[in-house]
Amino acid sequence: MSAPRFPQVKQMRSPEALRERLAQLGIGHLGVDDSVDPNGPLAQPFDLVDGSAGRRRVGNRFTMLPMEGWDGTESGAPSELVERRWIRMGTSGAKLIWGEATAVVPEGRANPNQLMLNDETAQRFAGLRAAAADAHRDRFGTDDDLVIGLQLTHSGRWSRPDGSPRPRLAHDDPLLARRTGSGAVVMSDADLDELVGAYVRAAVLARRAGFDFVDVKHCHGYLLHELLSATDRAGRYGGDLSGRTALLCRVVDGIRAEAPDLAIAVRLSVYDFVPFTPGADRVGVPEASRSEHAFGGDGSGVGVDLGETHAFLDRCGDLGIGLVSVTAGSPYTTPHIQRPASFPPSDGYLPPEDPLVGVARLAAATAELQRRHSDLALVAGAMSYLQDWLPNVAQALVRHEAATSIGLGRMALAYPDLPADVLAGRPVDRRRICRTLSDCTTAPRNGLVSGCYPLDPFYKERPERVALAAIKRAMR
Repeated sequence: MSAPRFPQVKQMRSPEALRERLAQLGIGHLGVDDSVDPNGPLAQPFDLVDGSAGRRRVGNRFTMLPMEGWDGTESGAPSELVERRWIRMGTSGAKLIWGEATAVVPEGRANPNQLMLNDETAQRFAGLRAAAADAHRDRFGTDDDLVIGLQLTHSGRWSRPDGSPRPRLAHDDPLLARRTGSGAVVMSDADLDELVGAYVRAAVLARRAGFDFVDVKHCHGYLLHELLSATDRAGRYGGDLSGRTALLCRVVDGIRAEAPDLAIAVRLSVYDFVPFTPGADRVGVPEASRSEHAFGGDGSGVGVDLGETHAFLDRCGDLGIGLVSVTAGSPYTTPHIQRPASFPPSDGYLPPEDPLVGVARLAAATAELQRRHSDLALVAGAMSYLQDWLPNVAQALVRHEAATSIGLGRMALAYPDLPADVLAGRPVDRRRICRTLSDCTTAPRNGLVSGCYPLDPFYKERPERVALAAIKRAMR
């Protein structure tokens, strides 16, 4: 594999150097503050307002995003590895913890070790939530302004409950046909009717386990995200946006009836591109010149039109949803638009653009959405590639009201203490900053647990590191 073609952020030794690179790329609209005030915008609380559950105070502007570890038990319960990750989120200093993807039905699991919430596992989830809150309280003295949620999901096209593809589709997208496992079936309206109950049951269990909110996941190519592009699907759950959001509306109505004090959130891919594939020298190229099914796309396959995204967020407001995590595309088909990185995972491609372009594209979309929907709390994503200068850009985004909170994904695996360090006025620890080497994705794509193998001593000592090194050597 050849080296990245673009200057790496870690080589930019000052905010001015990053600004110069952004200017060269024509994306000077992405602000970079010269210094970060530990008592400034990132330290300020905000109110999460839900139409049924009411108002909750979130103590600062950092969010731990849902980072799945492929490391639950076969029954779907949290393992010791999961608990370790959640405790680290608890001690991170972030006041919003967005718990990881948790399946609502067995056939909707993305892997045989994905978390799954049901009667059998509910008590373990209560212990998981408590462990994170206890760790936070032990370090910071209180958890009164800590908000913890859980992401509920069905993996749809990417379901692999026993390790082999078992795809369940929202619609038959021809651009994804060659990537879809055999035996794929489009879920019927009756199937989706039944799924509504599964989401509601899982949400009720989440509330009993102590969670403050659930995320009805609409991102990254999974079932409900794919449903948003099902314009040619017949029946109650396709066609116009009203049909394509009918499942969300029914799930929300069910949760409001059964658990009215549970807040509801959505993690949303606000735009999508056509699938990309390795081209010459493994650089990513689009597989098609147009897409009729890319939600938030402009039809070209590689452009953004947020018209329907705005309409979706209007629908969220009507439903009383007050919290949205902003992301884009799918890690299976377009990782460069939601996980900008210097190095691709084993099944990926080299970046077709400077990864800073991907960061700035999503930041610009988030800013447009936040300013139009000021009643919603939007969490910005794709921030880890900013590396040393993540806090400087994060502060600028919040200061300009271009986002309510700043999400940390891969960075939270490598350097969970970044929020605590920033808010205490300490310099970032350059030895622990995520350098987007993609080992945390390459590992699970090859059947290993996810973690930061390059930087976390705990994962460096695990036997999976040896297997991962062999996989990477074979890629060269």
